[in-house]
Amino acid sequence: MSTKTLINGTKIPTIGLGTWRITENVEQTIDTALQAGYEHIDTAVAYGNEEAIGRAIKASNKNRKDIFLTTKIWNTDRGYEKVLKSFHESLERLQTDYVDLLLLHWPEKTSTENWEAINASSWKALEELYLSGKVKAIGVSNFMVVHLNSLLKKCSIKPMVNQIEFHPGYLQEEVVTFCKEHSIEVEAWSPIGSGRLLQHPLLKDLAQKYHISVAQLCIQFALQNGLIVLPKSTNPTNIKNNLHLPKFIIDDHDMALIKNMEETGWSGLDPDKVDF
Repeated sequence: MSTKTLINGTKIPTIGLGTWRITENVEQTIDTALQAGYEHIDTAVAYGNEEAIGRAIKASNKNRKDIFLTTKIWNTDRGYEKVLKSFHESLERLQTDYVDLLLLHWPEKTSTENWEAINASSWKALEELYLSGKVKAIGVSNFMVVHLNSLLKKCSIKPMVNQIEFHPGYLQEEVVTFCKEHSIEVEAWSPIGSGRLLQHPLLKDLAQKYHISVAQLCIQFALQNGLIVLPKSTNPTNIKNNLHLPKFIIDDHDMALIKNMEETGWSGLDPDKVDF
């Protein structure tokens, strides 16, 4: 399994299983993924599947240290005390005594009067959990440049990861560039546009050229851009194919074609406009 090394030395597998909206047959899906060779599972309080994922990992024959496990703090649990409480509840549901990566799921909206203080207070709790050893790495999710700039001015420990929506047709170049300049690894959620890109004419043509699926093309595109990728599927065949990519490189010409695609496949979730 290919890995990247976070700024604190923690190694993270470059392909993980995303579990957003997986609420049925969760244990079976996780078992399929683990048996296929996944070593990186991404979940969140808001996904409502931590308990099932915890059971699946417990029931597997995998050593806990061989699974990179991520969870996230939800919006209603922002603030120092609430973050600590939420995290320990996640540990209980996941049946583990630590997680490999803990993220703040969304920033407080900049329209909120004290948004910077709220984000900083939440981050202080993550720093404490990291220093205690209960979390191996800490980061954020859906943080744009304005949120990151604010946090970097106040934090003692820099975010190690920023998990954002990224896929052909929605590259978020400004925040990706900012993260790379500050040694923050970027994780791509919805790397296939939640299936919205599967029928895109250019991507279909390129996938045919490389004798792969559109999903595999999108995953490889993110990897070649230096991102960690979190494809989601409950289909056993797709779960395996999303991890075990054929050995191929998208050439420079085709990378440019993909980068210059019109905006498409975006979820519509703007961190400063979401209603949750």
